[in-house]
Amino acid sequence: MEPRSGSVEEVCVKDALFMTMKHFFPSFSNWLKTPADPRDKDKITYPLPFMLWASILMFMTKLKARRQVNFFFNNTEVVSNLNALSGTELETMAHDTTLGNLLERINPEEIARIITRMVRSLIRMRCLERFRLLGMYYLIGVDASGHMTFKKRHCEHCLVKRNGGTPVYYYHNVLEAKLITSNGMALPVMTEFIENEAENVSKQDCELNAFRRMEGRLKKAFPQLNICLLMDSLYAGEPVFKICRDNNWKFIITFKEGSMSAFYEEYLFYKRVGRTENACVEKERLRQDYAWINDMEYKGRYKLNVLECAESEPGEKLADSNPRFVWLTNIKIGENNHKRVAEGGRLRWKIENEGFNMQKNGGYNLEHAYSLDPTALKNLYLLMQIAHLINQLIEKGSLLREHIRKAFGSIRNVARKLLEELRTKPADSAWLKDVLPQPIQIRFAPLSHAPP
Repeated sequence: MEPRSGSVEEVCVKDALFMTMKHFFPSFSNWLKTPADPRDKDKITYPLPFMLWASILMFMTKLKARRQVNFFFNNTEVVSNLNALSGTELETMAHDTTLGNLLERINPEEIARIITRMVRSLIRMRCLERFRLLGMYYLIGVDASGHMTFKKRHCEHCLVKRNGGTPVYYYHNVLEAKLITSNGMALPVMTEFIENEAENVSKQDCELNAFRRMEGRLKKAFPQLNICLLMDSLYAGEPVFKICRDNNWKFIITFKEGSMSAFYEEYLFYKRVGRTENACVEKERLRQDYAWINDMEYKGRYKLNVLECAESEPGEKLADSNPRFVWLTNIKIGENNHKRVAEGGRLRWKIENEGFNMQKNGGYNLEHAYSLDPTALKNLYLLMQIAHLINQLIEKGSLLREHIRKAFGSIRNVARKLLEELRTKPADSAWLKDVLPQPIQIRFAPLSHAPP
């Protein structure tokens, strides 16, 4: 079953939204009821699911500011669709101020738990199985990004950029763990906000400290999940190696000379004297030379494996100027898996591109302050992650994937079409009752290359 349409140009994105939610997250509206509602229950006009869905749709339709909810969502058609999504029976739309006041008082940890439930649901449905590394490990990219920047102190938790002791600006960063797939998805799994405990701390919070806090929550949320972490060179060090060993996690870490210089030089020595194993893969326009070595000892406590891939044109002599990719990993490298492990390592950039870059420059306005309240800022950030997750499932799923280029021109236009349909097409009660409950299949086909 596909979204209703009379022609390619009339493919209904709104139908795809309802069908995607019904297929992957049939209990989503109930999940939106789980955060503790801080409002007086006798004075509530707009139930929690309605308000949270309005926030999610604000990001899904890529509205540029929270106040635009008043102009684009304040009609009977949008309210009808919000009622259908949230299981409510309202006649009017809430004002953006009402929405902001609510988000200032909800505990962000309770919104974060909804994201965990969504990811668990996808894993239990086994719909992402084909993207597991070596058929075993879910790839979880871990990286930090800037979120908000202010010229003046925003709150007591602000990080501070100084120049000679003088504050230059104040900022907030986030650490993200995202489930990475070879077809271009970067699905949010867990967020850790990087922030100072108080205004005058002697040492500011940082990315590695945030990871130490995140790892316990990640293990608790997914205790049995086979995980392979994809990380940049900042994480190449004993603290991360120990965390991965204790949690029985695999890792593929970008390896640069500056992060573990003595160990890097040792690898280069082994390579010069012929201790590495080697392989070559030639394609029509690309030659890949692989080198690897297993069980290099680090501090007498860890055995690490190094994998390198150098690229050149077929027939070209390999030079230092050719692209080279080097990784540290605790996955044993061999003749049968070196290419797939390298492909997995190279997927790390997707957390930056499909993840942070899309949210910054793809219409989600990650760096825009939809609120100045510290708690609301966190809740809005987490709701943005939910919106981005749903959008990715719609865009990469088989309901719309084949239609996007012909019907919309680009993925960016899918959000515009969704907004148009929410504003002009009220929820069809007969379709919701008779057609939507029918079982369907939604598949994610690899678009770039085969899964590693």
